Amino acid sequence: MKIGKDYWVAISLLAGAIIGAGMFSLPFVFQSSGLTSGFFYLILITVIYAIVHLMYADVILRTKERHRFVGYANVYLGQNLFWLTVAMTVVEMIFVLAIYLVLSQSFVGLIVPSSGNLTQLLVFWLIGSVAIFASLRRLAFLESLITIGMVLIIIVIFILAWFNYTDLPDNLWKINFSNILFPLAPILFSLSGRVAIPILIDFAKLKGRKPSFIKRSVIWGIVIPAIIYGLFAIGIIMLSGSASVDAVSGLIGKTSPTILMIVGFLGLLSIFSSYILIGSDIKETLRYDLQMPGWLRLLIVVGSPVFLYFIGFQGLIGLIGIVGGIFLTIEGIMMVVIWLRADKILSEPSQLIGAFSRSMTWVLILVFAVTFVYEIIK
Repeated sequence: MKIGKDYWVAISLLAGAIIGAGMFSLPFVFQSSGLTSGFFYLILITVIYAIVHLMYADVILRTKERHRFVGYANVYLGQNLFWLTVAMTVVEMIFVLAIYLVLSQSFVGLIVPSSGNLTQLLVFWLIGSVAIFASLRRLAFLESLITIGMVLIIIVIFILAWFNYTDLPDNLWKINFSNILFPLAPILFSLSGRVAIPILIDFAKLKGRKPSFIKRSVIWGIVIPAIIYGLFAIGIIMLSGSASVDAVSGLIGKTSPTILMIVGFLGLLSIFSSYILIGSDIKETLRYDLQMPGWLRLLIVVGSPVFLYFIGFQGLIGLIGIVGGIFLTIEGIMMVVIWLRADKILSEPSQLIGAFSRSMTWVLILVFAVTFVYEIIK
């Protein structure tokens, strides 16, 4: 297959939405469970999310009315689950904002090591909150800043790892059975890109492309971030010797202060842009789906993330585990059920879901369920 310009654009729409803050948890997660276990789950979740995202794309293509995810839940699962989906989506996004608050401490610490952790967090939170309600979401370049910042960080890490290559100890490849399920939730969080599927489909329709174009774009849009994540995890472990929870703070003392400042600036730029965009999405959901008054939207969007931090949600891995292991597993199961329901109701045959994907349906639900139970127990 010749990869043309349209394919690259479509692939980048999904890959750009996927590559994000979750990647910073992966080196520590891979190291804790053993690299063999980490890479196995990375491949498994890549396959699972390729199918789930294709299911979502299939529902969008075969449903005449245009909706968002919560709208499809309303159409195929009923009004009660519609409100559950809205509430779940809002709470999930608030926890994601809390993840960015925690990460901001790490990146600001690379730029200004002497500043206190709480000061770093509060400054980031204050500026980000003001930007959300200043309608900075209208600045289209924010989407580009996220992807550019992440890609440049990855390139810097690749270059540093290349010139500081050392063989990884054999024990890093051994499976740590006490943490055998540990990578599931962080990898689910890292590879989630549902929000980009409607945009990818709109682009394909604009270009007059067939469903096969969408299918290939979705698959490669997930596979490419997975490859990048694997290389990033190996690169960080090679550079730091022992990966820190946030990946980047473990580089302190292992590379030059100038490089650390560059990584800190790029990371801060990326998560700041993401903070504004996600905060704006929460604000709009509260406004249009829940019809909340302005003062209550302000209180929830601005206050909830920092409230979560001060009541104890301060660990990066713990927060990512909650989002990936609880919210995204429920969302994943709902997506599978929505597709099953739609496939039963709609007369038009699927052009994206083949025999293999259909046979994997219960495997998808099982993996999501196991991850959910493990996260609850943990």
